[in-house]
Amino acid sequence: MIKLPKRKADSNKGDYGHVFVLAGSAGFTGAAALCSWAALVSGSGLVTLGIPKSLYPIMARKLTEAMAMPLPETRGQALSEKAYPAIMKFSEKTDCVAIGPGLSGDQSTQRLIRKLVIILKKPVVLDADGINALEGKPELLNRANAPVVITPHPGEMSRLSGLSVKRIAAAKEKVAKEFANKYNVVCVLKGHRTVVARPDGKTYVNSTGNPGMAKGGTGDVLTGMIASFIGQGMRPFNAAMLGVYLHGLAGDLAAKEKGEVSMLASDLLNKIPEAIKKLQRSQ
Repeated sequence: MIKLPKRKADSNKGDYGHVFVLAGSAGFTGAAALCSWAALVSGSGLVTLGIPKSLYPIMARKLTEAMAMPLPETRGQALSEKAYPAIMKFSEKTDCVAIGPGLSGDQSTQRLIRKLVIILKKPVVLDADGINALEGKPELLNRANAPVVITPHPGEMSRLSGLSVKRIAAAKEKVAKEFANKYNVVCVLKGHRTVVARPDGKTYVNSTGNPGMAKGGTGDVLTGMIASFIGQGMRPFNAAMLGVYLHGLAGDLAAKEKGEVSMLASDLLNKIPEAIKKLQRSQ
């Protein structure tokens, strides 16, 4: 398994990456919080959450260690295309941008996502509504200026690729490998034995995790973890492998304590430190 980035005694928060999370909309502030917290507990020195401006008071209460950046919004309290200049300017200070958890299907938001995927110059981790914005337009990924990691579950992969969920489930590794190659991305195809594939055909099939992780919010946690490791200087494929492995391990630790039926995404989030320590002891 890939090793965690080492920490030097003489270091500061600027040495461990700044992750910019674009997430959340009315009714979906939890997704934004889970993603941001996951990036923090996975080692990021700084995390800034870009959020629709009317939701800022909520997120300021939810998040204490992460910073929140109020951005222009639509009438439905989702990120607006008008946020584009501020996002681009701020992204210059950061090391990775996570886009998608709880962003909504608002048309203005979706146009914003498509523009950012192409033009951002920092690595992007794309999840949930970030992926859905590319439905019918996966070729936009080939125009990206920076490395892109996508983290779809089978339903999102179906909308993105045009393949049926049944076909994806029957040949998950093949589908992930072909998509990664065709669109020059790292593809994290989630589910039982999550597959991570990179454009040159190399794949990793994960062995950690359990059915208790089939709960809303667990994917938001994974997005934050992968973005955190990229921000700390890891290559996208290695960051995705490490994120998937530790995410599943944290889920296994949470299931031991809470049981697979009752565990929540927040239980998984709280087990990330223990999962990291367990990995470090084994290396």
